[in-house]
Amino acid sequence: MEFTAKQIAELIGGRIEGNENAAVHTFAKIEEGQPGAISFLSNPKYTHFLYQTTSTIVLVNDDLQLEHEVKPTLIRVKNAYEAVAKLLQLYESMKPKKTGIDPLASVSAKATVGKDVYIGAFAVVGDGAVIGDGCQIYPHTVIGDGVKMGAKCLIYPNVTIYQGCQLGNNVTIHAGSVIGADGFGFAPNQEGYDKIPQIGIVIIEDDVEIGANTCIDRSTMGQTVIRKGVKLDNLIQVAHNCEIGENTVMSAQVGMAGSTKIGAWCMVGGQAGFSGHIHVADKTFVGAQCGVIGDTKGNGEQLIGSPAMDPKVYFKGMAILRRLPDMYKELGALRKELEELKAKQ
Repeated sequence: MEFTAKQIAELIGGRIEGNENAAVHTFAKIEEGQPGAISFLSNPKYTHFLYQTTSTIVLVNDDLQLEHEVKPTLIRVKNAYEAVAKLLQLYESMKPKKTGIDPLASVSAKATVGKDVYIGAFAVVGDGAVIGDGCQIYPHTVIGDGVKMGAKCLIYPNVTIYQGCQLGNNVTIHAGSVIGADGFGFAPNQEGYDKIPQIGIVIIEDDVEIGANTCIDRSTMGQTVIRKGVKLDNLIQVAHNCEIGENTVMSAQVGMAGSTKIGAWCMVGGQAGFSGHIHVADKTFVGAQCGVIGDTKGNGEQLIGSPAMDPKVYFKGMAILRRLPDMYKELGALRKELEELKAKQ
């Protein structure tokens, strides 16, 4: 499908510089541009590619100042990154969606399946499960007994959703993820450990996206909750009875111990870890590999390091750490000098 610069500008509220009839049919990174493609420029580090790219159209920010002439047609927008995201969403929505139940799927007669649903080969839908309208369930996925799934959910291959868990509308879960496995609960005894039954569920609200091979454990009692609009990357561990607030985002390999509560609109970098039974306030920024072991203050607090601390304190500490070898040598020299002085007395 082909679109002109004029059509694209009208869709995203942009201003054209160049040929309004320039047409594109695909996307390309600006450094890998090609005729017939639309690219975007939002990071100043890539500005030099604007003067080299062969893409037909490039989305740029309103405030970009050109240093030389450019070959592509430009569409100026307030935020080029947001604009290309909108276009990619439109492009994705226009792809044909599969419908129908594959004859090799196993769907319980006691399950309720909505309209325009796709269930792929070797997928399993258990007793009492409810699948909302327009859901897409790809091959080898298991939807357990009593699972309730809202409309327009997208469940990629090899996902397992354990019994009783609940999904809202427009939830995306990528391949290999496990929703509702038992929380890690064991009570020590003289001979080993007694397993503590995990009888709660996982609730995932609307518009959540969960990356590949992420695990969200069911609660011991009550609910593990992923609130509306949360975005989780690949390989994340969410333990039992945790809660992640609305529109919080997490990068890969984050780990949360049991009963951690993370507020709304937080940003969490890769490999960050959270101790159990703590509360992270709304709008907290947690840096990569950060170790959060206590409650946070909120009000846009930024944390880095392990244990987590204010960035200013962290960098002061690191500056001292780099000087430790020299300080150690100086201390040794001073000790030797002191001993020599004592010997002369």
